Amino acid sequence: MIERIHLRILREIERQGSLTAAADSLHLTQSALSHTIKKLERQVGTPLWTRDGRRLQLTQAGHYLLREARRVLPQLERMDEVLEQYASGEKGTLRIGMECHPCYQWLLKVVEPFLGRWPGVDVDVKQEFQFGGVAALFNHDIDMLVTPDPIRKAGIGFEAVFPYEQVLVVSRNNPLSRLSHVEPAQLSDQVLYTYPVDTERLDIYQQFLLPAECSPRQHKTVEATEMMLQMVAANRGVATLPQWLVAEYAEQLPIAPVRLGRRGIHKHIHLGTRDTEEQPLYTRAFHTLALETGHH
Repeated sequence: MIERIHLRILREIERQGSLTAAADSLHLTQSALSHTIKKLERQVGTPLWTRDGRRLQLTQAGHYLLREARRVLPQLERMDEVLEQYASGEKGTLRIGMECHPCYQWLLKVVEPFLGRWPGVDVDVKQEFQFGGVAALFNHDIDMLVTPDPIRKAGIGFEAVFPYEQVLVVSRNNPLSRLSHVEPAQLSDQVLYTYPVDTERLDIYQQFLLPAECSPRQHKTVEATEMMLQMVAANRGVATLPQWLVAEYAEQLPIAPVRLGRRGIHKHIHLGTRDTEEQPLYTRAFHTLALETGHH
């Protein structure tokens, strides 16, 4: 029964001081404005204003509706503004799934400037999809997937963001640190630290150790990157990480990168999105910023 125009009319009459000025402000004729209010008065069964000569005098019902107009209209206008921001891609939440433990450090370098450029957009990083990211993306549980191992699936598109080399991380006190590269057999007397991931998803096994039918002396899993590197720095074992990440920690810890094999293991971080729908502006902007940021 009560429409927004009714509230706007009462508010403009108060602001402008007359029916004529209120009608001009609302781009209505004075007769159309009066007709709209008379129709509402018939519906509610009570007058909203009376005339005192050329002046309008609000009734109790009119005063009540004016108070509600002052309260409700700003909320409705804020809702309009927010919906326009959603429609234009200026507001929303970018839900990012992670399928890469060390990629989190890289992601932070992209998120910081992104949040500064897109104040209306939140970023939610979901790590529970660590090992089923493509399914989560396909099922709309996330909007973007960060992964070094894209799995091709209809409806999902991947873009390579930047290349990196997976290297062996050793203590500077480990004799392996003096080598230009290591061969699989040279890890047979080493303790290998990895993230808690199935060996089927570990490059050190699939691309290095298993093809040479080699294995480390012991395999231990560590959840946190910092703790893993502390163990390596103490010469308790070795690990494999992206070279750019090792370079950052090597400034603080006595660790060194060593190439895995003569050619090394080369990877890319990929961003995956659904290619069956139009992406919001902020999602495309995140892609662009990720490419600009790279590994620097």
